[in-house]
Amino acid sequence: MSLDFLALPLLTASALVLLSLVAGLFSARLGLSFLLVFLVAGMLLGEDGPGGVLFEDFRLAFWVGNVALAVILLDGGLRTQYATFRTGLRPALLLATVGVVVSAALTGLGAWWLLGWDWRLALLLGAIVGSTDAAAVFSLLQTSGVRLNERVASTLEIESGLNDPMAVFLTLALIGLATAAETPAPAGAWTMLLALAQQFGWGLLLGTGLGWVLADGLRWLTRVTRPGGGVRALLLLSAGLAVFALTTWIGGSGFLAVYVFGLVLGNRSRGSVAPALQAMDGYAWMAQAGMFLLLGLLVTPTEALRTLLPALGVAAVLMAVARPVAVWLCLAPLRFPPREIVFIAWVGLRGAVPIVLAVFPLMAGVEGAKTFFNIAFVVVLASLLLQGATLPWAARRTGVALPDQDDPAAVRRVFGDFEVPADTPMAALCQFYGWPTVEDERLTVGEWFRRTCQRPPVEGDQLRWGPAELSVRRVRAGSIERVGIRIEDTDEDGNGTTSTPAR
Repeated sequence: MSLDFLALPLLTASALVLLSLVAGLFSARLGLSFLLVFLVAGMLLGEDGPGGVLFEDFRLAFWVGNVALAVILLDGGLRTQYATFRTGLRPALLLATVGVVVSAALTGLGAWWLLGWDWRLALLLGAIVGSTDAAAVFSLLQTSGVRLNERVASTLEIESGLNDPMAVFLTLALIGLATAAETPAPAGAWTMLLALAQQFGWGLLLGTGLGWVLADGLRWLTRVTRPGGGVRALLLLSAGLAVFALTTWIGGSGFLAVYVFGLVLGNRSRGSVAPALQAMDGYAWMAQAGMFLLLGLLVTPTEALRTLLPALGVAAVLMAVARPVAVWLCLAPLRFPPREIVFIAWVGLRGAVPIVLAVFPLMAGVEGAKTFFNIAFVVVLASLLLQGATLPWAARRTGVALPDQDDPAAVRRVFGDFEVPADTPMAALCQFYGWPTVEDERLTVGEWFRRTCQRPPVEGDQLRWGPAELSVRRVRAGSIERVGIRIEDTDEDGNGTTSTPAR
């Protein structure tokens, strides 16, 4: 009996993944997103490429995309520590709710102007592309080779893990609005708000509760049976997918639940989880590879080219207007430095989530739904090519990148040659260097920094006092331990000239 029906598809799929992985490794060295290669590989395999495969099973792509995102969010939650989560929770929560709404509304306004669509369809497009993507953010932060300060990195990662419920809610609500014969009554609006509360409520409740319970179970199981790292990873994977499916089944946000589940489980049972993280990383990369290959396979480039110019216009509105305005509105009240706001606004990466959300209108039978999919795909490509490729440059340009600890010259350029313990009296430093006096002479330099900064300090934070630039050089458990000092030379009139390290 011939087994060609098994061998040939398996050979094609495995060879494609292998070649894409090798090409992705080289693309990452060039500064391009690893995931971009898988999208392009899927397009080449599709009906317009050399592969010539006709694939239009949007339901399968939707199923695979949701499962893959659940695996990626589980892996991200398992790796996030409580201290990091606390640092980025407030800004990330604002960006994942208010930020998504503002970004979707402004992008929808731009789509209405560029495409001439009905306002409901334009807002639906804005909702589809309005949220950042966990797969793109997690993978790019891992492969970029740039070490961001903790506040920026945690905000970006947690935002991408929390914003899916709002994006899904907006997409479904606007699909209902677009397909309704008339504008919904006020009672319908209350129903939608109740659905949003249900999404967040069940997601948080089940994610936290099951994570708490299973952490104890995992500790007991590993103590009794001592399974290897691979088996532990399978236990975590199956438990996470079960949490995702259960929460989705009862009307909650499975994405939120699986991320919170991973966060709670990973922190309450760190010793039991740590041996499985390497295998979990492999599962997450396989999920990303399969998802982006399949989504690329769905795209017909000749169709996407018909809406290329307006789609690029939508991408430009999203990246240059909608995302920056949303980020500024959310982060400025939290006293984020302008340079961090600029960087977070630029690195609002779009990836698989907008493409998966673009399948919703197709499944709901919205008129012209394939156009949503094509435009979302162009927006994702533009984001990965432009924003993803420039992440290291943008981090260095805005000053949010921390120096490599193994590069003494880079460390001195950022922190200066001189550092002091955080418990050094600030008044003594002012007197020694001739800086302006401080109001409270009892303050240590660490206390002065925290009080002046008016936000939880992280490594790399900087403040200027007179001719000096003070920076947080080391933080432990939320407390400043070491402060670096850089002093500007001054001319005869007392004006700053060149910046040189203090000796």
